[in-house]
Amino acid sequence: KIKLSEYVMTEQVDVKPDGAAATTETPEGVQVGIQRIYTKDVSFEAPNVPEVFQDANFKPEVKMEMNSKSRKISDDMYEVVLTMTITAASGETTGFLVEVQQAGLFGVRGLNDAQLRHLLSTFCPETLYPYAREVISSLVSKGGFPPVYLAPVNFDALFRAQMEQQAQQQNAASEGQPAAE
Repeated sequence: KIKLSEYVMTEQVDVKPDGAAATTETPEGVQVGIQRIYTKDVSFEAPNVPEVFQDANFKPEVKMEMNSKSRKISDDMYEVVLTMTITAASGETTGFLVEVQQAGLFGVRGLNDAQLRHLLSTFCPETLYPYAREVISSLVSKGGFPPVYLAPVNFDALFRAQMEQQAQQQNAASEGQPAAE
């Protein structure tokens, strides 16, 4: 689970019957609200079906790639897109490939740039992840394959690791040495 120590939320406003988004406000005036969650793009490919179903030696390795991007839509509105690609292959034989872009609109007020970057890189993708995971599981099952169970992801730890790597690269660049990969 991510730690939202910077975003201690004391007052929550429920979703209104008219479908207006829930917002959360902290004592400092910070507001974070989920305006909408939606699937932006989806792709499922099973190039070697039905042959892989007949091959007793087909024992695929499942690989996951994931990234997220955010962009400012208006003054206090941001779109965050979590892209996940799951590939099941055994050697050169691909069983399936799934790509999902799960997106959300988030209303955010009262954060400085560092806090906003942290929120858009951790809280928002963590909010979208269960939706993307469900879409992937459904597509894989509908493709005739056994379910894929994706473990929870610690987006806060990934964010910290990315920040540390960027700091190392900046330090190495300022010292004139190549950064460690």
